[in-house]
Amino acid sequence: MRADRVFAYGAAAGLLSDHLLGDPRRGHPVALFGRAAGAVERVLWRDHRGWGALHTAVCAGSALALGVVAQRAVRPSRTASLALTATATWAVVGGTSLAREARGIGRALEAGDVEAARARLPHLCGRDPQALDADGIARAVVESVAENTSDAVVGALVWGAVGGVPGLLGFRAVNTLDAMVGHKSAKYRRYGWASARLDDVAGWPGARLTAVLAAAAGGDGRGAVRAWRSDAAKHPSPNAGPVEASFAGALGVRLGGTLSYGGRVEHRPVLNGEGRAVEVGDIERAVRLSRRVGWLALGVSAAGAVLRGRVARRPAVGAVPTLPHSRLRSSGGTPIALRNDCPQPGPQQGGVS
Repeated sequence: MRADRVFAYGAAAGLLSDHLLGDPRRGHPVALFGRAAGAVERVLWRDHRGWGALHTAVCAGSALALGVVAQRAVRPSRTASLALTATATWAVVGGTSLAREARGIGRALEAGDVEAARARLPHLCGRDPQALDADGIARAVVESVAENTSDAVVGALVWGAVGGVPGLLGFRAVNTLDAMVGHKSAKYRRYGWASARLDDVAGWPGARLTAVLAAAAGGDGRGAVRAWRSDAAKHPSPNAGPVEASFAGALGVRLGGTLSYGGRVEHRPVLNGEGRAVEVGDIERAVRLSRRVGWLALGVSAAGAVLRGRVARRPAVGAVPTLPHSRLRSSGGTPIALRNDCPQPGPQQGGVS
């Protein structure tokens, strides 16, 4: 089975496994990576960008190398290749956990238990829950669902289509490092700079695809595109801006505004100012939109992998087809002797042979 089809079938199985099983309560591969990255940080931490870049290279490079070694090890077996791709996809996507946490907060708000909602909010995002009322919590949940649809589902599928298992593991490692050290606290402003910048680069294609699919799958496609075009650039994050603006327009709500992180208050621009304020019921609508976007992203990524494989296998223009040795026979049925008196290519001038 070709590599492009291995990804398509394996990623579908992995995303279905996440949908049916979710994440394990203990021993999740991403959590194990996080603990390993934390151990590396304890050794390397200095208030310096260079040491932070080394931390990023060691951790993300190790995940990428693990993916390369594993993919090469199972390459001779179609079954093992499919199983590895499915397992890696299941390990790196987090759509079911995202939906479970968002819905849990939504149920608490519907029951009027704001304190329970505040207690669960840190599992979903880094906002200060005590600074938020019920409407503020609902808005924070919708924004987090939008952003994490890109980070936890679509971005991983995009890089899996590009790089197979190494792409899946590498993207998830970069995204996890950004969540650990890529924020603007006093401790990580310099040390986490490399992780944050690398995450911006890695997340760029997934964020744009998420915004496109949210416009296609949401209730108001024109509103999503309008909000994306007019408001996304106002957001401080180059990737969260398009995603949150597109979700806001698709759902017909306003996102952004004043929020608090770690005691620090930020006043962010409003996204889709023509929309209404977020209500508790919009949490479920955002989760359903996130689900649709995830499955559409699987289709787009799988199709992209198959198309890329076909292009790679297409003969170059002007190339002469090569016949198998068994077919190199004269009209009388005797094998044609291969000539050895043709000039043989030598090392390029000035290059390495």
